[in-house]
Amino acid sequence: MPTDIEFSLHSLLKIEVLKAHGVNISKEIVEDIVRNPDRIDAGYKERLIAQKGFDVMHVLRVVYEEFPDKKHVITVYPGRRSRYEKD
Repeated sequence: MPTDIEFSLHSLLKIEVLKAHGVNISKEIVEDIVRNPDRIDAGYKERLIAQKGFDVMHVLRVVYEEFPDKKHVITVYPGRRSRYEKD
């Protein structure tokens, strides 16, 4: 059974703000990143950060909390590959 993914109001607003700035993402793209990330980093307050390549220069990072029955998306933001794809 797939885990439910729910979005905070902030994350939904952030998706709209990014669209207004020409970063065309959707809830489906964010859900795919959470389900199939290229990488997962530890975040603040035991949150997780799922990351996936977005274009040649950028990755998209999704901050979320994991619960037994769901994943709760806190926010989403683009980042430069040069910053986040270092090993």
